[in-house]
Amino acid sequence: MTCDTPNYVLHSATYKQAMELRPNLAVLPWGATEAHGYHLPYGTDVEEAAALGERAVARANESGCRCVLLPAVPFGANHTQLYQVATINMRARTQHAVLDDVADSLVRQGIDRLVLLNFHGGNEFKPMIRDVMLGHPIFIVQVSGWNLADVSDLLTDPGGDHANEFETSIMLHLRPHWVRMADAGEGRATPSRLPALSSTPGVWAPRDWRSATEDTGLGDPRSATAEKGMAIMERFVNALAPVLVELAGARAGDFPFVIS
Repeated sequence: MTCDTPNYVLHSATYKQAMELRPNLAVLPWGATEAHGYHLPYGTDVEEAAALGERAVARANESGCRCVLLPAVPFGANHTQLYQVATINMRARTQHAVLDDVADSLVRQGIDRLVLLNFHGGNEFKPMIRDVMLGHPIFIVQVSGWNLADVSDLLTDPGGDHANEFETSIMLHLRPHWVRMADAGEGRATPSRLPALSSTPGVWAPRDWRSATEDTGLGDPRSATAEKGMAIMERFVNALAPVLVELAGARAGDFPFVIS
């Protein structure tokens, strides 16, 4: 039996395949394990990040790049969702330690550039990236997957930001057998009684998730389709793949690819 798995997906690649690829750029998908309404799986963010990463790496490597997709980190910052059933919270200090160990491992093997592909809004890696780059000769880029391209024109209801039409469409495209549309709610958000705090640009506060929404969803998912999800993912891949190509082909000192 021959192995027909791609050499750029490390989770399923063999050592021989990895040696043949000899990647110089790694992509690390990072998601979360949390409730996504009544109709989407807990692993929604992980699936979104991993699928986008795999497709973008495949596209980049078709251009001659040597990118590798690392296994996804399944846990994110979920401090205000711990009332849910089996939601897992990873504190910032733990995320920092994980990122530092990944970077340390990569540089020891000659991989000096890393793209952190995040698909969970509760995660924030910029301070960690600065700290890790201070300690290791590696260049790290943060990508917020959901912000790669404007897809509002594809959606009936572009509002909300969790288990909404956007995420539901992506999951109907990626994992339709994991989606229970019959259980989907309306995704109604609790109206804010503090409008200045909630809507002033530049002002941020964490949301108490139990108070913010009835079923953990924000945004009406009921117009979601797999076709919309496929179109959304294609736009994201089209945006991300050139970034990987450019970074993989960069020479040391090509600003902003500067490693201290």
